[in-house]
Amino acid sequence: MSSVAQANRKELFGHPVGLFILFFTEMWERFSYYGMRGILTLYIAASATAIDPGLGWSNKDAIWLYGWYTMLVYVASIPGGWIADKFLGQKKTVLIGGILLCLGHGVLAIPQDWAFFTGLILIILGVGGLKPNISTMVGGLYKEGDIRRDSGFTIFYIGINVGAFLASISVGLVAYYYGWHYGFGLAGIGMVLGQIVFMWGQRFLKGVGEFTGGENVSEAEKAAAKRPLNKIEKDRVIVLLISFLIVVVFWGAFEQAGGLMNLYTDAKVDRTIGLSWLQEIPAAVFQSLNAGYIIIFGTLVGGFWITVKKKGKEASSLFKMAVGTIIMGLGYVFMMFASQEASAEVFGKAAMIWIFLAYLFHTIGELCTSPVALSFITKLAPLKYASIMMGVYFAATGFGNKLAGSIGESAQLEPFEGTMIVQKQEVIPFMEKDSIEVKNKQNKVVDVYDYPINLDKNFSIRSDVYLQDGEVVFSQIDSDENLNRLFQLSNGEDSNTPELKETLNENNATAENPYHASIIFEKDPDAAKVAENVGDGKNYGVSFVLEEEQSEQEYKTFMYLTIFTVAFGFLVILFLKKLKKLTHGAEDNERSIDGDEKDNEPFEIADPEIKN
Repeated sequence: MSSVAQANRKELFGHPVGLFILFFTEMWERFSYYGMRGILTLYIAASATAIDPGLGWSNKDAIWLYGWYTMLVYVASIPGGWIADKFLGQKKTVLIGGILLCLGHGVLAIPQDWAFFTGLILIILGVGGLKPNISTMVGGLYKEGDIRRDSGFTIFYIGINVGAFLASISVGLVAYYYGWHYGFGLAGIGMVLGQIVFMWGQRFLKGVGEFTGGENVSEAEKAAAKRPLNKIEKDRVIVLLISFLIVVVFWGAFEQAGGLMNLYTDAKVDRTIGLSWLQEIPAAVFQSLNAGYIIIFGTLVGGFWITVKKKGKEASSLFKMAVGTIIMGLGYVFMMFASQEASAEVFGKAAMIWIFLAYLFHTIGELCTSPVALSFITKLAPLKYASIMMGVYFAATGFGNKLAGSIGESAQLEPFEGTMIVQKQEVIPFMEKDSIEVKNKQNKVVDVYDYPINLDKNFSIRSDVYLQDGEVVFSQIDSDENLNRLFQLSNGEDSNTPELKETLNENNATAENPYHASIIFEKDPDAAKVAENVGDGKNYGVSFVLEEEQSEQEYKTFMYLTIFTVAFGFLVILFLKKLKKLTHGAEDNERSIDGDEKDNEPFEIADPEIKN
């Protein structure tokens, strides 16, 4: 990274023009990432035998893969930052990362299993190269002590969320109307646009993000890159590493958005709006709320903290991050209300207002935490470790995402499983005909009015579940018809039937006070691929969870998220003074920089020449 002097750096709206090149690059990159992420768990959990098939995994397994993927995306920022620091510089590494992302999203649009996993790997590598380094380049546009740095990162952060907002709506709707892989393809188009913007805007980024080992780097910078860290720099690295713990906790709670909250919205939120062209809002579209709120409130929150700082009140980065964690945690109170409303009646659903309010609090918390953390790193990280420290930050974000996946998994009960043991003629009386989309011999999608089992489609039967004479009884809710003869629960070592009996017994589930389950019948995907098996009614598996148990588990998850994040935020505030001492006044002299100071040499990161 180089700090080459640039006289008369051009500005736009009071900030360097280079900020807006990085703004639009990141906007389109995040369009691709959040667009794909918004439909990822829904695609993984979608039936493998549907007209637009998904992978057919369980919700629990979908969240498991989501957690690992989002963790690896950000952990890859460590080697991405290391490569930039040691070999290429931020600018070239961003360029290469962008190319890998274009390839990854392009491959993801191919409707094949191999393409799906190959595309994920390429995206992980691409984000690892682009994400930490483009953020570091934003810091390189500002002189040390420039009070505009935090607001510059907030503007950059708004760019991220403009992309996320547009993607969540457009990609969600395209996937809903045209298919999953068209949605993935649209996300890839966004990445191509971002790459074009970055390549076009190189002239506005001269001297920013250059390789420290390059020919244009001054001897002073080469010496700074080689010398060992002094006491102040070591302390600042320590406080940065401590701040990354806040990052892990924050994102561990916040990133339920793409996993648990996404699946919850799909299954248990009343999304009906009754428009002629759109009867209900696709669950993926709700991912746009967070981004939309950031666009609305981003500059307001940034301006609020600048005002507080100018008045001499507490507005350090660590304080903002702690307050943001508390506010974000309080958002889960609304999810607790949603869970209570949905479970108030059998197979009930919650109003959309709770989702709107939860995302609002999450967003305000995010604005106090995430852009501030990015700026904090550029203030404290030593020059020679600039990109790798940004990489460690994004790795901490990745670990937070993995934590989010683990929390989301814990909120999903392991389903009870079995096998359908009767001919389809015996099941048909329990279902109704419906309009079902299928592909005809010309591979065109047409509507067929028929029973789902005749077309190898999934179907479900809502059932009371209770104990009678020590045995589990399944009874259809509407007709009271006994369902036990239709299927058999799994036996052997893997059987969880004893667990089912124990749960029903502990909760006194009787015929007068039953538990409930939506029993899902799903044809084996491999059997469905054989033409001779179409409509034979065979090879159907059965799975279900107890609705009351699942609702209770979700409520507890939302409650624990609230309690832990709020308590953790107050704990950080309790130790704030001690933590601020380790920064050695890095934020004490922030001021408005104008006049000739703006035209002088930019400082990309903490001054390496600080004396002990």
